[in-house]
Amino acid sequence: MTAVTPGIRVLIADDQPLVRRGLSLILSPDPAFQVVGEAEDGAQAVALAQRLSPDVVVMDIRMPVLDGVGATEELARTLPGCRVLALSTFDMDEYVVAALRAGAYGFLPKDVSPEDLAAAIRTVHTGEAVVAPRLLTRLISAYVRAPLGAPPPPDVLAGELTPREVEVWRLMATGLDNAAISRTMDISHSTVKNHITNLFGKLDVRDRAQAVIAAYESGLVTARSGGGDQTGRKG
Repeated sequence: MTAVTPGIRVLIADDQPLVRRGLSLILSPDPAFQVVGEAEDGAQAVALAQRLSPDVVVMDIRMPVLDGVGATEELARTLPGCRVLALSTFDMDEYVVAALRAGAYGFLPKDVSPEDLAAAIRTVHTGEAVVAPRLLTRLISAYVRAPLGAPPPPDVLAGELTPREVEVWRLMATGLDNAAISRTMDISHSTVKNHITNLFGKLDVRDRAQAVIAAYESGLVTARSGGGDQTGRKG
């Protein structure tokens, strides 16, 4: 007889009862998920998470008492095995950056489809990052500008990164996926993956989105000062 695999334990945190109920109704019929609780603010989300030990917290960013960013930061500190998937009505870049910096494993807009929400919960449960493509593209286009071939700043080269790792990091920050980095640098796809693994370890970042933010903050890429579009995608 085949053993039944327990569903991913999910805690839903949102200050709107209708949204909480809607998310619960979306997830509960799927045996892959087990909704273990609902919280109406960030402080309650932290308290319930510590008591119920969910695998994933679906966290609204804008909540009273303690907002989603503050709650995510507290959970990342006290329950590192609990993954936070942040949701927001607002596409504003600062919310994406704040949530990822606080320790969220993903960030999605609230108009995401039920199928994409379920897929994102599964992904963050495995420890991988999920950022809606349109939000990552907005983040890249708003925050970074690094022309191809631009030399990295001396303080980056003076650190632990090799020149190849710095180049991979810079190309990643401009929005190139692994295949495009492989073509640009004329190296194999597996070599790109090895460089990225080493890069994440040395930068102490968890995923691609955090690496992009780190590149902006380090000065490897600079803030966009004028118009024009620069798009990127997550590889």
